[in-house]
Amino acid sequence: MPVAFIQEFAIETRSTTNYDTVKERLGDAPIDGLIVHTAGFDDDSGVFRILDVWESREHGERFLEHVMAIVGSELPADAPRPTRQGFYELHGLVK
Repeated sequence: MPVAFIQEFAIETRSTTNYDTVKERLGDAPIDGLIVHTAGFDDDSGVFRILDVWESREHGERFLEHVMAIVGSELPADAPRPTRQGFYELHGLVK
């Protein structure tokens, strides 16, 4: 069953340095199970939002483990932490 994964970070600055650093370290190789990845500023809600759609929760969790193994110790200690984060099952998905 497809799931969405959402992360939101309060907008303290319009810098995307941390996001761009993670994206660069991951490279451009295809990511197993990823259907779509989005990231951008939602000024009305005051957040920088990352929204991914995965073929399954297991795909998403495996990817998150991979991300933490690559960058977990390399981000600055004062890097912003998500104010919201989690998975939810999708009722519908149109490709």
